[in-house]
Amino acid sequence: MGILSWAVFGLIAGVLAKWILPGKDPGGILITILLGIGGAVVGGFIGTQLGFGDVTGFNLKSFLVAVGGALLLLLGYRMITK
Repeated sequence: MGILSWAVFGLIAGVLAKWILPGKDPGGILITILLGIGGAVVGGFIGTQLGFGDVTGFNLKSFLVAVGGALLLLLGYRMITK
């Protein structure tokens, strides 16, 4: 996927992660986008290592892996900023 595709995919994953874990987080939409993009990368890496697959394109499995990674990053971000 290209950089623009990763940004769009990450934005959607980040917004969904924020919806699943609502709360006050500093940074706003920019942090949400960055967490989503990072979550897609982290989720793809972890998924590949565990044999679940990776983020290969716009499909349901890749989306769930990206959202899972974004949730992990959001939780870590909250723990660091507290």
